Amino acid sequence: MKINLFIPTLNAGKKWHKVLEQIAAQSVSFHQKVIIDSGSTDGTLDDPLLKDFKILKIDKREFDHGGTRQMAVEQFPEADIFVFLTQDAILANAESIEKLVKTFENMPKLGLAYGRQLPHLGAKTLESHARLFNYPTKSEIRSLEDAEKHGIKTISCSNSFAAYRKAAFFEAGGFPKGLILGEDAYLAGKMLLAGWKLAYIAEAQVHHSHDYTVLEEFKRYFDIGVFHAQSSWIFKNFGRAESRGVQYLKSELAYAAQNNITVLPKSIASLFAKWSGYKIGLRYKKLPRSFKKGISMHPRFWDSTQ
Repeated sequence: MKINLFIPTLNAGKKWHKVLEQIAAQSVSFHQKVIIDSGSTDGTLDDPLLKDFKILKIDKREFDHGGTRQMAVEQFPEADIFVFLTQDAILANAESIEKLVKTFENMPKLGLAYGRQLPHLGAKTLESHARLFNYPTKSEIRSLEDAEKHGIKTISCSNSFAAYRKAAFFEAGGFPKGLILGEDAYLAGKMLLAGWKLAYIAEAQVHHSHDYTVLEEFKRYFDIGVFHAQSSWIFKNFGRAESRGVQYLKSELAYAAQNNITVLPKSIASLFAKWSGYKIGLRYKKLPRSFKKGISMHPRFWDSTQ
């Protein structure tokens, strides 16, 4: 199978060289490796390990989570599998991508596979819990028929480490332009509705986590609420997110109490910030643009959106 790798970048930072080292160490060969850079000024594009990458440059103001990735795929479509990483996702071992893409070989109706995200080495308690809750140790295959059982989790996916079958990608319409985030879950839902299946592969692993502040969690979940409001068809076909949120709340409080009780105050504040941010995001159309820009993790999105 021909594999194309795509990574959007903007000032990738200290982890970047390690990201590239692990890509270079992979057991699979790539047909094309593509960087889509939005105007880095920190030397991101100067790393010597980028010598065999194709570099696409766009203006920072043009970046769009779905549209930018779609543009890159359309410029480099000659592959069987499209693999996506983010600039802070460090592949856990030399077989990470091989374990992800080999899933497609014996499953002709598999449209999408995503791997397990582990906390970065040295990650804090709440940062670690987020990954352990959302990325369990057991792999699974999901289809539209699983929506009643799994609800909105059915379309869980992350472009921090995901692979798409080219045929399924284009049949389902590719990544949409104009979403604040969530292009991966959006396309996962469209694929399942079109009859394709989705795989979570726990053996394919990457280190990727974030130590968000309470304010950052509020802003992130406001944006998630906006995404769900923009994509109401997700609720219709896969259910709402609230029940998943209750499960997460119980899990995080228990994890914090068992592993580091001193973070319980931050956990409680963070959980409230997520809930309130999400609820406000669902009602974003009622808010003035200036207010939305102030409480969003992606303020530039609102420059072209009401």
